[in-house]
Amino acid sequence: MTAEKIFNEKEKNGVILVSVMEKGADKREAEASFDELARLAETAGADVYARMIQEKEAPDARTYIGSGKVGELAELCRSGEIHMVIFDCELTPSQIKNLEDALEEVQVIDRSMLILDIFALHAKSGEGKLQVELAQLKYTVPRLMGHGAQLSRLGGGIGTRGPGESKLETDRRHVRRRIDALEAELASLAKNRTVQRSARERAGIFKVAIAGYTNAGKSTLMNFLTSAGILAQDKLFATLDPTTRRFVLPSGEEILLTDTVGFIRNLPHHLIEAFRSTLDEVRYADAILVVIDASDPEAPAQVQVTKNLIAELDASDKPMLFVYNKCDLGIAVHPATDSGQNVFLSAATGEGVDELVRRLEALAADGKRPCEFFFPSDKLGLVAALYAGANVTSVEYGDDGAHVLAVCDRKTAGQLGEYLVRS
Repeated sequence: MTAEKIFNEKEKNGVILVSVMEKGADKREAEASFDELARLAETAGADVYARMIQEKEAPDARTYIGSGKVGELAELCRSGEIHMVIFDCELTPSQIKNLEDALEEVQVIDRSMLILDIFALHAKSGEGKLQVELAQLKYTVPRLMGHGAQLSRLGGGIGTRGPGESKLETDRRHVRRRIDALEAELASLAKNRTVQRSARERAGIFKVAIAGYTNAGKSTLMNFLTSAGILAQDKLFATLDPTTRRFVLPSGEEILLTDTVGFIRNLPHHLIEAFRSTLDEVRYADAILVVIDASDPEAPAQVQVTKNLIAELDASDKPMLFVYNKCDLGIAVHPATDSGQNVFLSAATGEGVDELVRRLEALAADGKRPCEFFFPSDKLGLVAALYAGANVTSVEYGDDGAHVLAVCDRKTAGQLGEYLVRS
């Protein structure tokens, strides 16, 4: 069969999944990761034809699975007329080349390439598309460059979305220039995002990031609370672009809710770096809602992945609420976290959301903090304004102005941020 026929509509979606479980490794974790790979493949539009899992002391340096298993895999591909194999790991460029040479007319991609492909499929905003292209170029170009057979197949199908044939066929210098251009454009967008964050900070509005594992129901929760109209599907990584909406608490106070990209096991490092400016919505939030699929038996492992990525974003010090969603489908896990941090609800039906709103109000109220201000002599009238909006604990007047200590909410501190010495 020629390369041109590999991705015709009838045949292109059949794939074989391959995993290696090192001896002594956690079997349940390996199987959960493999099940997740199947869901990723289905999200990308593939039909899983077969799954091959192998137990080895260590992965083979040349082909990851060893020559014997490569022979079995080749026969399985021939019998099923399969033209793509997806590995539940990160392969080296040489391993991909060796596998493709042995399998003949079969494209080999790894878990990271598959995730990148899904991001390319779901990116909607201009910034999101730039972020995905940058991550793909940095990750896939070393694995594709120089492989004529692979390049001849680019242009359609799983593992080929995003930059496309015209960019990946250029030489390394051109690709490097494209990467530099993307980084410069994203840096400019990041500055704009920083300006927006500064404006929110000055407004003193309490900011909450909605984070969690992919497909936990973050967008559904955001839609229920704010009617944001975000695409909410039962698919992995259905939402990539952060969306911020105002939400009015029962007290009348406004807060900001931001929906963020979902997390997953072994999220590609290049993807984290490319999406750094949008993932920083988690870091700059005042509190985090960690949304969890309560009906998923793998929820404890997913919570740990989420905690690890939040730590990588330097946001572990934020107040967190663990929101166990999809309780209408049943609760498959017993939370390990302190009960005071847990909320059980269904964003689909609205059951339990009132309790979440009550907790959000308590978090926003706890946002008051001690602040020190200095008002110059020509701004002493602001001291009276501070008395009206905060609990002033001391005022010391001097020749050049007044030092004031007060307990303020975020709004007051933000409005007088120009005169804030420390908080």
